[in-house]
Amino acid sequence: MVWIELVIAGIFETVWATTMKFSNGFTKIVFSVATLLAMTASFLLLAKATKTLPLSIAYPIWTGIGAVGSIMIGVLLFKDSLSPLTWLFVILLIVSILGIKLTTGH
Repeated sequence: MVWIELVIAGIFETVWATTMKFSNGFTKIVFSVATLLAMTASFLLLAKATKTLPLSIAYPIWTGIGAVGSIMIGVLLFKDSLSPLTWLFVILLIVSILGIKLTTGH
């Protein structure tokens, strides 16, 4: 259950990064509120996960999910362009997240 909460926390990190972009510097109230709500959910779920998981495991996975999610949103929604070398590093980030999960024993 703790891993599911951590993954959801990472997804909420992607959500708040995306809604922050849509808030246009917090000038659009609906997206600004959505950003704050998603941030709160993300932090609360991360805090709950760190009751069970070590910080050295939970935090890198949380940030990694948020980073990969934000990259994917950037490419799919905002038409960001990434070089092949950048994609290689995105893949390495995904492999690293999975590697941390698979080698923790939690």
